[in-house]
Amino acid sequence: MEFILRKWKTEDAEVIAKAANNPKIAANLRNTFPSPYSLEDAKWFVGDCISKEGDGQITRAIEVEGKAAGSIGIFMKDDVYEKSAELGYWLSEEYWRQGITSKAVRMICKEAFAAFGLTRIFAEPFDCNIGSRGVLEKAGFIYEGTMRNGIFKNGEIHSYCVYSLLREEMNW
Repeated sequence: MEFILRKWKTEDAEVIAKAANNPKIAANLRNTFPSPYSLEDAKWFVGDCISKEGDGQITRAIEVEGKAAGSIGIFMKDDVYEKSAELGYWLSEEYWRQGITSKAVRMICKEAFAAFGLTRIFAEPFDCNIGSRGVLEKAGFIYEGTMRNGIFKNGEIHSYCVYSLLREEMNW
């Protein structure tokens, strides 16, 4: 399916609020991702992406069929981790399993390696999130290990995985 990555626009908030208000999405993201997800949450998120663009982060709307259908971003680390950045993303459920996110991951990683002089981009999907783990593997990320009982989500302890992509591993 065709899609583009583009900078956020304030008018994206309404459609993003509807797409993000899905407990299946929130279940696999950090607690800072609200559930339920309101229009006010979306307005704050879009505004934050716009105001911080290029300042240690790259955030993009994943646009499918002419509307924002998800989000993807690269977030620089600091201190001794300053050559590393974290990848995060989510996509509206109606577009899952269509190859969009893997391609979006490759696109934003290429941009981030060029923009920030990174050596490593990593992601930390929950171990039970097989879909996201597959996205990362399809995009060329390498599984580094599982952090056992490393997260607390919805009143339960879970493990999470660490995946990474090094600059020299980009072969696309």
